[in-house]
Amino acid sequence: MKLNTTSLATGLIAAVVTTSAMAEVTVQSCDREVTFDTPPTAAISNDVNLTEMMLALGLADRMVGYTGISDWNKLDAELPELSERYPSKEVLIGADADFFFAGWNYGMKVGGEVTPETLAPFGMKVYELTESCIHVGKEQDVTMDLMYNDLLNLGKIFGVEERAEELVAGYQAELAEITAGVDANAEPVRAFVFDSGADTPFTAGHYAIPTAMIEAAGGVNVMDGFRKSWGTVSWEEVVAQDPEIVVIINYGELTAEDRMNIMRDNPALANIRAVKNDRFVVLEYVEATPGPRNIAAIRRLADAFHGE
Repeated sequence: MKLNTTSLATGLIAAVVTTSAMAEVTVQSCDREVTFDTPPTAAISNDVNLTEMMLALGLADRMVGYTGISDWNKLDAELPELSERYPSKEVLIGADADFFFAGWNYGMKVGGEVTPETLAPFGMKVYELTESCIHVGKEQDVTMDLMYNDLLNLGKIFGVEERAEELVAGYQAELAEITAGVDANAEPVRAFVFDSGADTPFTAGHYAIPTAMIEAAGGVNVMDGFRKSWGTVSWEEVVAQDPEIVVIINYGELTAEDRMNIMRDNPALANIRAVKNDRFVVLEYVEATPGPRNIAAIRRLADAFHGE
């Protein structure tokens, strides 16, 4: 039997092309589509919550480092921190990175030196944190699906879809169990998120993930009408909303107790129910930003909202 080498060669080429096509993945990143021919092998993530997403997916061996954490957080990982705060373009290029997982106000600034456009000429692709897309004009309902979306997209990008799907399914099941324990007929607990600021409070608005977390726990963010992600409001607005409980975000030099005392010591806040009844619940920064710790934090919020 004579072997048809031409047909064999053609078949091998077709197989290679098919394999390559199967390996190509396109995901939506804010208002862009990003295509990956092969999974990244030299990734960098910014901020502790984004880095924990990468680690939860078992991607440490695909990373060359992380940025923007040690200034106020700690990370338990055998990876180098390349920059304590937002990285410069030179830091990312110098690490020979091929992928940057960041977000707007999570390592990138609109109009700044580090953006998907400025990194593209160096062969570095960027995937943007979904919650942060509001900063580039993409309005979206804020639910826990935003965090799930990032895990699933990272799973596709790195070829670990099964691991991502298992993680998300676990989080969804745990969240369903938490929400099942909340009385759907009860009035939502009115909560205010206090991040920082003695003179003018910095808080979570309509598009920030704590709003979704509070709702999942059976509450309502009293600043839901503040049509921003995070931003500054006035204490007069807080007084007008009369929250029943305050969610303290704990990070940086000020302790959670320091933040509570800012509110306790402000005479204008003496009569709001949260201060009068000394009702505070503390979330760590990594729990109040999109990431793997959100679901456990929702459970703690639900306990604080509805417990005795």
